[in-house]
Amino acid sequence: MNIDVRPLALHDLPEADRIFRLAFGTFLGLREPLGFMGDADLIGPRWRAAPAASLGAYVDGTTLVGSNVMADWGSFGFFGPLTVLPAYWDKGVAKRLTAATMERFEQWGTQQTGLFTFAHSAKHIGLYRKFGFRPQQLTPVMAKSVTPGAADAGHASGRWSTFSEVPTHVRPALLAACLGLTDAIQPGLDLRREIDAVWQQRLGDTVFVHDDQELVAFGVCHLGAGSEAGSGAAYLKFGAARPGPSAAADFDRLLAACEALASTRGVAQLMAGVNTARQDAHRIMRARGFQTVLEGLAMQRPDLPGTHRPDCFVIDDWR
Repeated sequence: MNIDVRPLALHDLPEADRIFRLAFGTFLGLREPLGFMGDADLIGPRWRAAPAASLGAYVDGTTLVGSNVMADWGSFGFFGPLTVLPAYWDKGVAKRLTAATMERFEQWGTQQTGLFTFAHSAKHIGLYRKFGFRPQQLTPVMAKSVTPGAADAGHASGRWSTFSEVPTHVRPALLAACLGLTDAIQPGLDLRREIDAVWQQRLGDTVFVHDDQELVAFGVCHLGAGSEAGSGAAYLKFGAARPGPSAAADFDRLLAACEALASTRGVAQLMAGVNTARQDAHRIMRARGFQTVLEGLAMQRPDLPGTHRPDCFVIDDWR
C-alpha cells in the first residue's frame, strides 16, 4: 500500500471531517459514530486559519484515509485531531502523518510541541513516544452551566471588552499587548493567529480583561454551531492571565467575563480545559462550578513543563 502525505486539499474537507467523526466515534464505541461532536467543527476552521498546517494521508495518491491539523502558536505548537479511517488502522498511516507533522514543526522552528491523547490508550501513547513525546499530567476538559444574569459581570463598567467592539485602529496595539502577556508566561508564545482566525471566520469572539488601561487577561472563545464549541455552547479555547501577584484574581475575572459573553450570546454551557499541573487555575475553575466532562493526557516534546506549571493561569487543552 502506497501512502502519500501532503497538504490537505480544500475539496477533501468534507471527507476529512467524516473520517474524524467516524474514527473517534468508533474508538469511543458510540452507537452512531458519525454523530461524534454534533455540529461542532474542528477540521474546517483550523484548515481555513492555516491551510498549509493541515496534512492528508492518501492511498495510491487519490483516496483520503486520514488527516492531521497543526497549530502554530509561535514558540509552541500542538497537533490534532490526528485521525485515520478505521479500515486503515494499524497500517502505518498515523505514523506517516506524525512524521510529516514533526517535519513541519521543524521547518517552522517550533521549540516545544504538545498533544492531547487518550490516557487509557497504550497504543496512542506508544506511537507518540516513538517521536519523542513524553506523558505528563492529565488535562480535564470542564464545563459549567451559564448562570442567568452573568451578562452583568462588569461589561458596562469597562472591566472587560471584546475584539468585535474594539475600533480597527486600536486592534494592532491590543494584539501586541496579548503577545506581551503570553511571552511573559512562555517566551515566544503567540496567540495572535488564533484571535484573528476566530474574528475572520466569525467563530466567536475574544474577551479582554483590563485593569485601568492595562490588559491583564484575555480569552479566545468559540460560540455555537459551526465553531469548535457546537450548538448551545461556548468553548474557551485559550485563556491566560498576566503573571504576577494578581494573576489568580485576574484569572477569576476572565472566567466571569467569558461566562458573561456566553450569556449575551444566548448559549447555555461554557467549556474549557485546564491541565492539572496548573493547580490554582484548576481550583478556581472548580470553585466557579466547572466539572470534568472529558479527561485526556498531555504529552510534550521535549519533556519540559512549558505552561504546565503551578504559577501559570492558562486555559487550553490541545484537542
